[in-house]
Amino acid sequence: MSYANILVSVDFAESTPDRVRLAAALARRFDATLTGAAAAEVPAPLFAHDIRDAQAQHERLKAEVLVDLEQAQAIFARCAGAAPRTAWCGGLDRPSAHLVDKGRAADLIVVGRAGESEIDPGPFGVAIAPVLMEAGRPVLVVPPRVRGEPGRRIVVAWKDSPEARRAVAGALPFLRSADRVFVATAGEGARLEGADEVAAHLALHGASVATHLLSPTVSDGDEILRFAHDQQADLIVMGAYGHSRLREWIFGGATRHILHATNVCCLMAH
Repeated sequence: MSYANILVSVDFAESTPDRVRLAAALARRFDATLTGAAAAEVPAPLFAHDIRDAQAQHERLKAEVLVDLEQAQAIFARCAGAAPRTAWCGGLDRPSAHLVDKGRAADLIVVGRAGESEIDPGPFGVAIAPVLMEAGRPVLVVPPRVRGEPGRRIVVAWKDSPEARRAVAGALPFLRSADRVFVATAGEGARLEGADEVAAHLALHGASVATHLLSPTVSDGDEILRFAHDQQADLIVMGAYGHSRLREWIFGGATRHILHATNVCCLMAH
């Protein structure tokens, strides 16, 4: 398995150029096509006098969104130069829905995680939860101010679940080429048996891998972050856990904590 098509979200956040450059570097590493994607809905007309006025407002608002899409495409074109091949997918839709839709033809989806001081990504800003939970693809979440390529030292946050198994499968191109892989299990009920089997599987793929049993008394999210920091990891591979409530996706505690607290990239799958 390798990545033939990497899909990256593009918006007007301060960190977007770094995210696109990172995705372009990965496309170069894996000889993949890099596809940029951005979308925004056309706002509904306000205070229209009649049908003609409503139609005129709609056309004007649509034209404004199309201008913004051209600007987003220009950002992508300016920052994607390292990729061997590029493509562009703009749309008039909800940003997350557009990315999920285009994810059907991608091996890896790259999205940004906003920081506290992050400039507003504008109408093209993508909500991470629906992409993680609905795309059916591995998703690389990039925190702000991450510039180097991830994947040299990788921590696999192992939990014997479908989500974690899919994350490991989706991360195989990274895991095979990493300098070092650490399969770590933490939290209540943690044990090495499953982690050892996963490590043996990754070794068959050529990974340089070791297993680690972390503290069962500290929250698994905190332990994984501490361990990743101690190992100087630049990528965490883990399952994304959550559920739908009132048509919104709600992350589980460890997933939410790691997503918001880590300063390294996370490759996740649901």
